[in-house]
Amino acid sequence: MTLKALIFDVDGTLAETEEAHRAAFNATFQAWGLDWEWSRDDYAELLKTTGGKERMKRFQLDLPAAARRLNDDDIAALHRDKTRAYADILARGELTLRPGVAALVERAKAAGVRVAVATTTNTPNVEALTQCCWGRPATDVFEVIAAGDMVRAKKPAPDVFNLALERLGLPASDCLAFEDSRNGVLSARGAGLNVLVTPSAYTAGDDFGGAAWTVPDLTLDNLPVFLARAVGAMV
Repeated sequence: MTLKALIFDVDGTLAETEEAHRAAFNATFQAWGLDWEWSRDDYAELLKTTGGKERMKRFQLDLPAAARRLNDDDIAALHRDKTRAYADILARGELTLRPGVAALVERAKAAGVRVAVATTTNTPNVEALTQCCWGRPATDVFEVIAAGDMVRAKKPAPDVFNLALERLGLPASDCLAFEDSRNGVLSARGAGLNVLVTPSAYTAGDDFGGAAWTVPDLTLDNLPVFLARAVGAMV
């Protein structure tokens, strides 16, 4: 394949963000006077539903009949507060990129391979991560940002990867997707992309069938040869 662009998922792929998201949800629930508290086990199950608002709606389905429930407007408002809480956590510098990510992005750009994001999370969360981990705006790091608040259907639907491909102006055959979850693999494959998976703390037990490669992280020793060559890390 002639590799012209790398398209990265964000949560779990660029960084292990899920504990920060869980903390932001729980802090926001408390601020709203809700008795909801998501444990790690709760959150691992809820991550099978993509999107924060969608996750809260799914959670409410299992609440006792007499429990307080939020309508769609309340869920949207709570999610906005949660997004601010997440940004506050990241602003304290409490997150680092996964091994190999920064070097791969920089090598790719130096080699003329374009870099993009295709994520279920919203645009402010992408911005919070790049400011935290790169100290730069998202558009300074990635040429194209395709986020969950820009598309009709979230992963495992292919919409966000299709949007990234459209904005890159490239066919799927010229690009490689990076994911960490089953839903992400399904989304990328639905857009016709080859997928490299780096399982994350919350997705290690997922079924990654359909992915072309599964590696522990993106350090140079773990990269497929064609990728290392494309980004100038191997001759």
